Amino acid sequence: MVQRRNYQAKQPRRRNAAPPPIAQPAKELYEPKAKVTYGKPIILLEDSQKNVFIYRGGQWVSYERTISECRVDCQVNALSQKINGRTRYEVSFPVE
Repeated sequence: MVQRRNYQAKQPRRRNAAPPPIAQPAKELYEPKAKVTYGKPIILLEDSQKNVFIYRGGQWVSYERTISECRVDCQVNALSQKINGRTRYEVSFPVE
C-alpha cells in the first residue's frame, strides 16, 4: 500500500537578510585591581535589626560599623552557624 504524504502547510519563503547592526558602546580597557592582603579575621554577630556586636572582655558589645560598611573595604564571609538567632560573620581587614 502506498503511503500518503503528511500535510505540510506551505510557508512563505524568507530571504536570509541580516538584521541591521546595533551600535554598541566601545569596550573599556580592563584594568586589574591591585592585590589586597587581609589580616587575621574577627567574628561579628548581626541581629535582625542590623545591629552588629563583637566579643570583648567576655561579653558581646556593640560594634561601631555595620556589616554593609565592612563589605566596602573588608573581606566579609557569612558563617553557617547562628548564635541565639544572630548571624555570624568573619571579617578580615586589609593589611597596609
